[in-house]
Amino acid sequence: MLAGIRPLAPEPVALDEALGRVLAAPVLAVRDQPPFTASMMDGYALNAAGTPARLKVIGEAAAGRGFSGHCGVGQAVRISTGAPLPEGSDTVVMQEDVKRDGDFVEVPAFQPGQNVRPRGLDFVAGAQLLGKGLRLDGIALALAAASGAATVSVTRRPLVSILTGGDELAEPGSQPGPFQIFDSATRGLGALVKAWGGEAQRLSLEKDDEAAIARAAQGALTGSDLLVVIGGASVGDHDHARPALMRLGLELAVDKVALRPGKPCWFGRTPQGPVLGLPGNPASALVCAHLFLRPMLAAMLGADATVVLRRAHLSEALPANGPREHYLRARLSSDDVGRLSARAFEQQDSSLLSVFASANALIRLKPNAPASAAGDLVDVLLLDGA
Repeated sequence: MLAGIRPLAPEPVALDEALGRVLAAPVLAVRDQPPFTASMMDGYALNAAGTPARLKVIGEAAAGRGFSGHCGVGQAVRISTGAPLPEGSDTVVMQEDVKRDGDFVEVPAFQPGQNVRPRGLDFVAGAQLLGKGLRLDGIALALAAASGAATVSVTRRPLVSILTGGDELAEPGSQPGPFQIFDSATRGLGALVKAWGGEAQRLSLEKDDEAAIARAAQGALTGSDLLVVIGGASVGDHDHARPALMRLGLELAVDKVALRPGKPCWFGRTPQGPVLGLPGNPASALVCAHLFLRPMLAAMLGADATVVLRRAHLSEALPANGPREHYLRARLSSDDVGRLSARAFEQQDSSLLSVFASANALIRLKPNAPASAAGDLVDVLLLDGA
């Protein structure tokens, strides 16, 4: 599925708007930080060679405002935290360690460089502070601001169109027919797309009509980076999704996956762009979204597309697995020493959203895995939604 997917074009974004965006170019420091030798605390700047001694206070240096004169041996300058060290001084003595008497202070013996931050301690001009492909959080944005950057180059957000259809679906808030259910998968997927760095465009529900689905898909492909089609991918008489996309030149790269839940998941390419087909059952669609849609969006953003699994101990025994890789909705917890434990829910029907809402992880069972006992280590995928 990831073959051929490349990062989208970069765009400049102000720091205030860059939270969660992915860097398209590194952030470099424009100058040293700190840009001068600075005091680490409130006290007195002096030349350590003249200590211990009674020193004359000849001025003051404050944060944002330095002392313009020279601090020689036998002299001291009152200094605040963060203020530049006066010329001629090499040490700062804490105000608690001196005795002041008018314009004089008595200081004990000190070594050069104490309580001083040298220029460039944090970083130097030209240093790479943030790398390409990094998703920006608050700390990264603070570092970008410290570098002097007002804007950063980030990858454009992928626009994902979400299309579903079926005579059995009704819009939430409408009056459903006696044999209809409310459309839920498009809301959940749209929210996940946004949490994963994309923009979601939900299309209106289409009925079980191949031509109507093809028309909606054509418009969606023209204006988006990826089309996600939910449902209609099985082999029933009313499964029209793939035949509709075939009208648009769909070439299948993945016909189905050896996955439970999610076997009907498929992927292909049209001349207008890629298409990911997800199962109609909401839980199946959400499992496949974490496994396939999230890495696809990461690749479009130029970020790491690896699906990261953790290890946890089973709280309860599990039976042997069948021939398909199985992802079980589960609750992950940790004890007071950080030991992770995972408990699979008893109900794993792929249509049960209430079970998914209670889960914060998926337990991964490999194909034909033997039965597992309580305490055994298993792979888990976190469902953080971000």
